[in-house]
Amino acid sequence: MFRNQYDTDVTTWSPAGRLFQVEYAMEAVKQGSAAVGLRSKTHAVLAAVNKAASDLASHQRKLFRADQHVGVAIAGLTADGRVLSRFLRNECINHSFVYESPLPVARLVVQLADKAQVCTQRSWKRPYGVGLLVAGLDETGAHLYYNCPSGNYFEYQAFAIGSRSQAAKTFLERRFEAYDGYSREELIKDALFAIKETLQGEKLTSQLCTVAIVGEGEAFHIIDQQTIQDYIDAMELSTGGPEEEAAAEAPPSAEAQGGGEGASSEPAPMDI
Repeated sequence: MFRNQYDTDVTTWSPAGRLFQVEYAMEAVKQGSAAVGLRSKTHAVLAAVNKAASDLASHQRKLFRADQHVGVAIAGLTADGRVLSRFLRNECINHSFVYESPLPVARLVVQLADKAQVCTQRSWKRPYGVGLLVAGLDETGAHLYYNCPSGNYFEYQAFAIGSRSQAAKTFLERRFEAYDGYSREELIKDALFAIKETLQGEKLTSQLCTVAIVGEGEAFHIIDQQTIQDYIDAMELSTGGPEEEAAAEAPPSAEAQGGGEGASSEPAPMDI
């Protein structure tokens, strides 16, 4: 994306009706390491790729717990994601203190979207360069939302964001209609298969991904690496896995064959 006379601040509209700084923030999300979310009626699962900036560095944390019933996965500028996850924790704590009940997931997402939208309407601010997948459970069931840097938010059955996420979306689009009836284990396996799609041939191990789950009778928590490795080993041993079934149902899309959006493997200059 190229600099022009309409991107000097976030409140300047181009003649085409675009806010370039908001688009730049959305581009930062596409360059971040991939994150995947999916839900059934009773559980929601988040998974993220552990992508280190170099061989000498450790990976940045991509999954955060906001409360016992809700957590987030991020793609984009990690520092912005850390600040927003702290905001979510504060909102959950304040609601629990005042009302003595968990904050509904939909209301939490609206508050997060409002905070992001303010940064698109103040010339002395910049948009948050991070996208968040918010997964939670409340009285109405399990939920999965995507919060965009523009301040928009959408509820999904399954979704993927970040680098090479189009391959994961293609996989999820073939299977999402059955997710309402999925068990806890089936959701985790499909999340791992979706993450594997974003690696483009690289071998999936528990060191390369982080998975978290929340559901009925189960608080939001990150699943330990050994358990994840057991799931991966079982996937490799099984025949006729989800990706083979999906391939039999429909041919891969042109976008998936072309590598999808964010196909570049080069990290952005900032820590994403």
